[in-house]
Amino acid sequence: MTGLGPVAWPAAPIRTERLVLRESEARDRAAFVELFASPEVGTYIGGPQPRHELERAMPEVPGRRSGHFVVDLDGAMIGMVTLDRRDAERPGHVRPNAEEAEIGYMFLPEAWGCGYAAEACSAALDWVADALPGEPVVLCTQSANDRAMRLAAKLGFTEVERFEEYGAEQWLGVWSPSAAR
Repeated sequence: MTGLGPVAWPAAPIRTERLVLRESEARDRAAFVELFASPEVGTYIGGPQPRHELERAMPEVPGRRSGHFVVDLDGAMIGMVTLDRRDAERPGHVRPNAEEAEIGYMFLPEAWGCGYAAEACSAALDWVADALPGEPVVLCTQSANDRAMRLAAKLGFTEVERFEEYGAEQWLGVWSPSAAR
């Protein structure tokens, strides 16, 4: 994973009760376009991207990088979970030297309300706890995003701070593997 330390990537696929978290493949390209072009998905992340630009610029195998899991349901991509280092230049940190592990996720609207995000993020957090023992993980979302706030609480994130970024109030929570187990 980019900057997360000495972890092997690509990670072996992670299987949950209903999902597989795996590396991106060429067959996922259309779902990536749908995800980034969706007005619903873009509501709290700066809006949808123009479909024609995505079609032109999207690589043949999008999302193929360390820390990026495609969330697969019955052989089809329904979303993604990412694990990265939080940029030290951004506000919101739990370490004095910043650059904490940060989880992010996006799911196609038709996958909302089924518990897939909780299942996938929980599996990714378990993976971090095993790969990087003791590593705190942060999650940042707009405080107005009720769904994301409920998911953060369900996953065991606790509020660290709120701050203004991108023209909106942001909520930063932390998850500690030792507290979660």
